[in-house]
Amino acid sequence: MKHSPETTDLLAAYRDLLLRWNARINLISGETAAEIDQRHIADSAQLGPLLPRQGPVADIGSGAGLPGMVLAILQPDREFHLVESDKRKAAFLIEASAQLKLPMVRVHASRAENAKLPPLAAITARALAPLASLLPHAAKFLAPGGVALFPKGKTAEKELTEAAQDWHFTLERFPSATSPEATILRLSNIQRVQP
Repeated sequence: MKHSPETTDLLAAYRDLLLRWNARINLISGETAAEIDQRHIADSAQLGPLLPRQGPVADIGSGAGLPGMVLAILQPDREFHLVESDKRKAAFLIEASAQLKLPMVRVHASRAENAKLPPLAAITARALAPLASLLPHAAKFLAPGGVALFPKGKTAEKELTEAAQDWHFTLERFPSATSPEATILRLSNIQRVQP
């Protein structure tokens, strides 16, 4: 994916900041740090084209800002809400958004269920929890017509089967550009099955 020189510089600045902080607090695992550009940044960036064209986006369990901070760098005029309950990780997100001059980023140092969020056009979560645990947040926070983007690995089918017991949703799948074993799930019309 080609980026403008300014965007490429911002992504590099974010990567360097993340690696500096990672030496103090565990933001990403040491073994994936060596492959940060592909494993984390490109993996997060590929969600950008799958987002609705406008409206606020939340990244729950944002951690190091993957994918939320990467998407905010790619779409700096859009409102992004990064929700992270670990206070040290939230501090990193606040510092990163300030240093990278991303005024549309809002960091919520709280658990997802306690976050005060506007009606969202999209919600993302990467490596946070199984689908059945993510769907209540999506159902609560998404505006009508909103979508949930959840990258998933080998467990995608099992998670879909389990989630379908309690939830109705429209499902679209996209192959991951960064991992042959991964798939990106885009869910819409998310509703709990009525007993």
